Amino acid sequence: MVFLIQAVFVPIILAPVVYLLGRRIGARAGWFAFAVLLYSTILLLVTSTFGGEYLETYPWEPIGVFGLRVDGLSLPFAAIILILSTSLAIYSIPYMQHKIEEDLHASKSSSQAGTKSTPESDLEFINRKSGLYYSLFMIYAAGMLGTVLATNLIQFYIFFELMLIPSFFLIAEFGYGDRYKISLMYFLWTHVGAVSLLAGILTIGWYSGTFDYAGIAESTIPASIRVWIAVAISAGLFVKLAAVGLHVWLPHAHAEAPTPISALLSPAMIGIGGYAFIRIMIFLVPSSYSTVVLAITIWGVITMIYGGLMAFAQDDLKRLLAYSSVSQMGYIIFGLGSFYYLGVSGSVFHYVSHGTGKALLFMSAGAIILQTGGIRNISKLGGLGSKLPITAIAAMIGFLAIIGVPPMNGFQSEWMIFAGSFASALQTESMGRMIISGVALAATPLTAGYALLTMKRIFFGKLPDNLKDIHDPSLYITLPLIFLAALTVILGIYPALVTERLVPLIQSAFGGIS
Repeated sequence: MVFLIQAVFVPIILAPVVYLLGRRIGARAGWFAFAVLLYSTILLLVTSTFGGEYLETYPWEPIGVFGLRVDGLSLPFAAIILILSTSLAIYSIPYMQHKIEEDLHASKSSSQAGTKSTPESDLEFINRKSGLYYSLFMIYAAGMLGTVLATNLIQFYIFFELMLIPSFFLIAEFGYGDRYKISLMYFLWTHVGAVSLLAGILTIGWYSGTFDYAGIAESTIPASIRVWIAVAISAGLFVKLAAVGLHVWLPHAHAEAPTPISALLSPAMIGIGGYAFIRIMIFLVPSSYSTVVLAITIWGVITMIYGGLMAFAQDDLKRLLAYSSVSQMGYIIFGLGSFYYLGVSGSVFHYVSHGTGKALLFMSAGAIILQTGGIRNISKLGGLGSKLPITAIAAMIGFLAIIGVPPMNGFQSEWMIFAGSFASALQTESMGRMIISGVALAATPLTAGYALLTMKRIFFGKLPDNLKDIHDPSLYITLPLIFLAALTVILGIYPALVTERLVPLIQSAFGGIS
């Protein structure tokens, strides 16, 4: 059966087709991208019904075997990547058409000022940019998917780099502000992290004699080398996770990317670093994991607090959400450092809950920007709840999810993270770990503070006179919001959809301890 290889490679193969189609029909090419990504989503969900682990292998000379696997760990990541990508393909149709038209007007203004020429007609410009956007969008989604389904470290790294390239061009070509400078900074930071990761991967392969997950034995790696592997891999992946100190690129890239891409960068892409950490450090080189686990726990707490405090200080809505993502990655890092199966499982679940919640928030921010004529400053908004009720409800559900209020999925993930952390402290009789866990728990009101304050400032109070005639955007925008809001609640009520296969797998990696 060839379910997974189709799910990964059909979007890549058809990316040139959607580019050419876009040059003919413009924004309507988004429907083709949606159909392709929906097809990949269906294929993935079909494999999830087979139970246990589903594996596809194909001979490939450079690495021996090219494999794709769905198990309790990869499935939540892959499902969120495809669900968000498919939803955002529809969301992008009106949003990117508006954004490209804005770029056209800016280009024409520059041309009239004598700084740039625009030889294309308006229609040619719009269609070409539409085709480029959707082709890059499909490759980006496929790169993320291939990363979490890979069964080989080299294969993983190829896809890890593949998702970087289209995301760089999506920011550079379609972003806001000083997008060229910001996209280059994003590329350099994440590429340096990837090089550090590659150093760790090559070291593992050198001593193990293989890059296949199934063939790697940590016993073949000298004990003196393991700590350097742990440092190289952790540093590389924590750049992607935007851990404090390595987060510099994120507020700029996420704030200035086009909103549909912000809604993939923040909820989907950066959390893949957490997947890779679990797959490599916990499953393949567990003793290396144990050497850095305390430092990771402390790093996670600092990231939680720093991101939350910085979110309070923002007036730009997208920049606030970007710093919120830094804080939420702190929760994932903290769970990874819990050294207990429940806390690590909670980190995976938090990727899911942050994925749906933060996608709702970025998409709601995009709806506000679209309907208010580009306003992003929170201080210039207010009273929008009566004018944008669907957007307001979606934003509230998104904020409640990242706060961790039941019945949202964020409640399930956060209690698992903290239950795992305190259980680890009790099991190891570590007062230091107990204190760290207490500090982390005490930091959680930061999220509620900036989230509820932002809701109050945007959707309540006095409506500015210049916004009295606005209304909720079209169904292209609101239907994806409604779908993701419903999914956020469903996963909060039925967490077994995520945990049923996840928790036993993570538990097995910790020796089946309970």
